[in-house]
Amino acid sequence: MQGANKIAFSTHRAWVVIALLLVLSLSLGACVQEANEPLSGPVPSPEAASGGTLIMTLGSRDPTTLDPALVGDVTSAFVTRQIFSGLVRLDKDLEVEPDLAESWERSEDGRSYTFRLRPTANFADGRPITAEDVRYSLERATDPRLGAMLPAATYLGDIVGVAEKLAGTASTISGLEVLDERTIVLTIDAPKGFFLAKLAHPTSFVVDQQAVEAGRRDWTEQPNGSGPFTIERWERNQLLVLARNPHFAREPARLDRVQMLIGAAASNPLILYEQGQIDLTSVPSFALARIQDDNNPLAAELRQEPQLSLFYLGMNANLPPFDDANIREAFRLLIDRSLLTNVTLQGTAASAYGVLPPGMPGYNEQLTPLEPDGERIRELIATSRYGSVEALPPIIAYGSWASLLSDVAEATLGITIEVRDYEDFGDYLAALEENRFQIFGTGWIADYPDPENFLDVLFRSGSGQNHMAYSNPDVDRLLNQAAVEPDDTTRYALYQEIEARIMADSPIIPLYHDVEHMLVKPYVRGLELTPMGLLDLSTVELVRP
Repeated sequence: MQGANKIAFSTHRAWVVIALLLVLSLSLGACVQEANEPLSGPVPSPEAASGGTLIMTLGSRDPTTLDPALVGDVTSAFVTRQIFSGLVRLDKDLEVEPDLAESWERSEDGRSYTFRLRPTANFADGRPITAEDVRYSLERATDPRLGAMLPAATYLGDIVGVAEKLAGTASTISGLEVLDERTIVLTIDAPKGFFLAKLAHPTSFVVDQQAVEAGRRDWTEQPNGSGPFTIERWERNQLLVLARNPHFAREPARLDRVQMLIGAAASNPLILYEQGQIDLTSVPSFALARIQDDNNPLAAELRQEPQLSLFYLGMNANLPPFDDANIREAFRLLIDRSLLTNVTLQGTAASAYGVLPPGMPGYNEQLTPLEPDGERIRELIATSRYGSVEALPPIIAYGSWASLLSDVAEATLGITIEVRDYEDFGDYLAALEENRFQIFGTGWIADYPDPENFLDVLFRSGSGQNHMAYSNPDVDRLLNQAAVEPDDTTRYALYQEIEARIMADSPIIPLYHDVEHMLVKPYVRGLELTPMGLLDLSTVELVRP
């Protein structure tokens, strides 16, 4: 998911200007999950107080959208996950488990998945969720009338007929079949071990057709959701209150409510936490040393979790001067990553020299660290079609770390880079999707724990998340091969080769992989931090003395 998302519901790091989307993949070892197999789920603590209200900050602005079919940033995804659900979900260990579905069966050829819905699957108003509701939600998410570059191309594109539906050459998805009220079959174009995990992304979440088509201008203001919470109150850019959905398919949420502060009310989350006004918050890098001090009682409330993330500066290969690979490589050598992570970020992140983060299957531990090299940079610029620093066209940079790049480029090369930003995050995302920027700072948080989610989603020619307009036919060919390779060892080796080819083309400047640091009050139980920042508030309970 585009996002600098760590953790989106709080302020994220003070030094990160934006956090973008998206969110999923694990191979299933068995073809069938038996219907009578115990379903995993939290067991209520016998000492837990009933109900209660969790208070937290959401960030500086409202979610961009709560329409699952359009979710493209971390804050929106976080809230949407509390209100809607899909057939499957990822547990705290990032394993695929049932959600609205109670079981599934995979065909012998690995291409068809038959899902059986739980008999308890209901919308928030108590009306049963049927297989037809699932079909409608997937058809709607792939409707090109919703807009260009829909997330469905990334997360549902493996289903037979989705490409044709998105292209407007088909009116329905041929790979969907409703067998009865509780059974639906999804057929994909080839066996892919990561497919099930993709269905845990919000794009696949079930929405109420009646609510969507009731004629309201924005049905997401009061959605009839399928998740553990409903919207009780929403004061724009001030407060969002979620209430427990008593008709939720799985075990009902333990909290009565979740109160999310937004805008000015959320501007100083660490102070709010220290004053006891909120129950959890991310810790900005500049405050981490103080919090970790052994003499600080808050040190006992600090949790940390390395994230499957990458923060980077993307360079548009179609726009001068980054249409020249030598210029892109030169800019990739500008930034001292060790200085960035150890000094600027005060040791709270890991330096990035490639695409895949540590902990991701296929991560290459042998990546060569990139050191700033002024002589090599000037040599690359001299051999480019521009010939010299003076001949480079004006450069405008957007997003996080643009100012750092500007300062380094001026100090090293005497290049002036103009830094701009968008007041509205939704406008920024729209411009990003249209590949308008020469160079931009952003981040990607895993939607599923598979290298395909980084290398294929971000770098395949024409991908909706490929904002660098990068294209390499050899990379595309290898991506096709890796996607259907059944042996994981071979598949991960292919992804390492793909990563090496991508970095040789230098479409991005890798910066760092994030580590989430979060303060959580001792009475908050059941909150699980994951390497993808996925937070399931339905498992949280308040256990006060």
